[in-house]
Amino acid sequence: MPSPLRLLLASLAIVCLPAQANWYLDNESSRLSFISSKNGDVSEVHRFLVLHGKVDRKGAAELEVEMESISSGIPLRDERMRKELFDVAAFPEAVIRAQLDLRPINDLANGAQLELRLPVNVTLHGKSHSYNAQLLATRLDERRFQVVTLEPLVLRAEHFDLAPGLETLRKAAGLKSINLSVPVGAVLIFTAR
Repeated sequence: MPSPLRLLLASLAIVCLPAQANWYLDNESSRLSFISSKNGDVSEVHRFLVLHGKVDRKGAAELEVEMESISSGIPLRDERMRKELFDVAAFPEAVIRAQLDLRPINDLANGAQLELRLPVNVTLHGKSHSYNAQLLATRLDERRFQVVTLEPLVLRAEHFDLAPGLETLRKAAGLKSINLSVPVGAVLIFTAR
């Protein structure tokens, strides 16, 4: 029969596990989407279907976006974005990195929330740019937390050398214009392992 001390130590180890564990993105429960605007007054929502992410024990967060997984609801447009805009053959993924202070997140009670303001670095199409992000972290339970954008990150095409690709898309679709600024929003669920 286990001693009370041994049971106490085992219980403490289980409770402390998430604070010492790496956190991995739950792709099925997470979403990364952006809004494109064309011809001055038409906006559409697009998303990426395949995401990989991790937050290590020191709070280094990384989110990889498989650019091939773009989904706009129109297969021809998706193929044009893969080839002409994102050039997925040369740049198969985008990467978003940030440094989190995990202590206040790990200290949250289940269901509690914490606003975070921190710099994030986006690498897309071979170029990198930093943004100030406003995020909301929610402790869902002992093994999961959620991070959402409170305000979208507004990415500009020229920061990532995407303007020429947008011009190619504009001509191919016969559009008057495509907006060069794109708001990006995220709902990310991480699980401790």
